[in-house]
Formats: sequence, C-alpha cells, structure tokens
Amino acid sequence: MHRDALRIYLNDHLSGATSGVELARRIARTHRSSPRASELRRLADDIAEDREALRELMGILGIPPHRYKIYSGWAMEKAARLKPNGRVLRRAGLSTILELEALRMGIQGKYMLWRALTPVARLTEGISTARLDELLDRAESQLATVEDLHLTAAETVLSREGS
Repeated sequence: MHRDALRIYLNDHLSGATSGVELARRIARTHRSSPRASELRRLADDIAEDREALRELMGILGIPPHRYKIYSGWAMEKAARLKPNGRVLRRAGLSTILELEALRMGIQGKYMLWRALTPVARLTEGISTARLDELLDRAESQLATVEDLHLTAAETVLSREGS
C-alpha cells in the first residue's frame, strides 16, 4: 500500500465529501416545502453518513484528516453559491439544475472512491469488502435519485414557455 498516495487521495475525497454534505443539505433546505422534501432530506442524511464512513475508514487506516482539506471543502461549497444565475435577488430554477449536476458528480466520485478502496480492504484488517459493497450500493441509489430529481428540475425549468 502506498501510504502517501492513500493519505492524499483520502483527504482529497474528504474535502469533496465536505462540499457534498453542505450542498446536499442546502438543496434539501431550499426545497423543504416541495413534494420531494423527504427524499431530499434522506439523500442529504445518506451523504453525511457516507462522509462519516470515509472518516472511519481513514481512522482504521491510521490516516489523519487534514483540517485544511475539510475547511477548503466547506469554503468551496460556499463560494459556488456566488455564481451568476440570471437573477439578482432571488433563486433561479437553473441553480437547482446545476446544483444537482454538481451533486451527481460528487456522488460519482464517491462511488469511484469505494471501488478504489476495495483492493486496499483486501490488504487491510478491519476494512470489510462487504461494507464497501454496501457503500457502493448506496452510491448507486443516490445516483438514481439525483438523476430523477435532475430530470424533473430540467423539465420544469428548461421546458417552460417564456422562461
């Protein structure tokens, strides 16, 4: 196992996971009165649990989390809110579409992380390949959920006449 590469890789994913949790929570908060609010809350909770699973795996591997990576992930999500969305004072529907696309990319990256850790698990006592399989299954479910939410948002925003 290449310890330095693993340390950098996992801390980079921890940064991304921090951004993903913040983004998923913000999407859930923004749409708390929508018909799909409970689905969005569950998605945000699952993404937060996945971040904790990553931290647990890092602990098993003896890889400390780098605080600056955590803070940079948090700050990146906040900075992404500053993008122009075609409206000055209120939220645009395009924001939801782009946020769901960013969330999907993060989930895809997380899926690839769990896949990449499978050979490491075979070499490491304390990391279960069955646990990684569960995390992979959950990532696939999250991808399906986000794709469905994205399709709904795109149909609503991009197909509406006069938008």
